[in-house]
Amino acid sequence: MKIIRDIDNIPEDLTGSIVTIGNFDGVHLGHRKIFRNIVKEAGERNKKSVVITFDPHPQKIIHPERRPFFLLTPLNEKLDLIRSCDVDAVILITFSIEFAEITAGEFVENILWGKLRLSKLLVGYDYVFGKGKGGDAEFLKTSGRKLGFQVEEIDAVKTDGMISSSTGIRLAILDGNVRQASEMLGRPYGVTGTVVKGYRRGTDIGYPTANIKSEKVIPATGVYAIIAELEGIRHQGVINIGYNPTFGNEEISAEVHLLDFEGDIYGRDITVLFIDRLRDEMKFKGPEELARQIKRDVEKAREILSSRAEDKESGTDLNPAPTAKR
Repeated sequence: MKIIRDIDNIPEDLTGSIVTIGNFDGVHLGHRKIFRNIVKEAGERNKKSVVITFDPHPQKIIHPERRPFFLLTPLNEKLDLIRSCDVDAVILITFSIEFAEITAGEFVENILWGKLRLSKLLVGYDYVFGKGKGGDAEFLKTSGRKLGFQVEEIDAVKTDGMISSSTGIRLAILDGNVRQASEMLGRPYGVTGTVVKGYRRGTDIGYPTANIKSEKVIPATGVYAIIAELEGIRHQGVINIGYNPTFGNEEISAEVHLLDFEGDIYGRDITVLFIDRLRDEMKFKGPEELARQIKRDVEKAREILSSRAEDKESGTDLNPAPTAKR
């Protein structure tokens, strides 16, 4: 997959491409439906499939007062996920205050048509763009008829009656509903981070943990059943996200315990795939009561993760979890 970072230097072989445009944070089921469509149509018409997206996310520039803004997929992960959909090229536009002033009409005439001479544009059901969100699907269809390209609006993807959307996924994760987020994503939500040394209290009660730091959205406080990927090998585990109220910590931490694993992983990268939420964070009377609860958490996690493994073996697990490269 080609990655073009300069819109003034777009290769000639992308002229007449089948194109889509959007932020595509999360690369969820709705996004992947659009990517499948542009790849399929490009193949049928002997054209190239092209995704136009932005970095940084426009919300970071247009609304700097909204902090923190939680990304589902940092740029490298987003590009890896788009690549996995067999797209030919990504045009990565740097989003700035100056770029935000471009009107919908200017964007269509000067970039979509002026730079690409696209054959067809596919957009999501709710896509808006340009200064003041002046462009939508109807605006694009009118522009296409005028300039000479086709426009198709792709319907939303629903799972259990809920529309797959980046905002919905973000809110589900922040609420701790990682199962719902995974259904909308089409894969378990994953966080990649570096293992750092924490308080090491887990080791003292027989459950050594690895504290991870990540820039992505972290689910609500609580305990979760997870799959952890370490150097290409997957391990079952549990993660506690919170302040460890039993010990009165003031900073939030994300501490992973890998089941049936021994070894030093400090300083290494680990990807945590959130499978299901086990319980809220709780305060215990002391280390012994905490250890008993962790034992129950581990047993419950084994049941959930073993059931998932059985579903995968039977061919009913439809949620692959590709790990993005760092």
